[in-house]
Amino acid sequence: MNDMEAEGQTKDLVLEYELDAPPEKVWRAISIPAFREKWLPKGELADTEPVSSAPGEEICYIMRDDEPPFLESVVTFQVTPNAVGGTRLKIIHGLADARLERHLPRAANNNWTCLMLAA
Repeated sequence: MNDMEAEGQTKDLVLEYELDAPPEKVWRAISIPAFREKWLPKGELADTEPVSSAPGEEICYIMRDDEPPFLESVVTFQVTPNAVGGTRLKIIHGLADARLERHLPRAANNNWTCLMLAA
């Protein structure tokens, strides 16, 4: 793998689900705190208020691990209607903690030409 390939890779975990429920119902389940609590308890969230929201389309929350090193991540829920009247739910889980930012080391065999000095 070269540097170009490493830079092109995403650090996000992307999950997609096809649901039978209409988009409006799915949106309520992820955006209204009383409904969201049933499947995503507020203890899992760093803040119960969304970071950003596009009503009916997308909502983002910050989550925090409950065990050390207590890493934070941004989880985005995208809701779109599908062709059969249901919903496509896309969940993008992106690690946002700066402690995870590390640079990949260069390969030991970097294919540089080796020059020897004359004595």
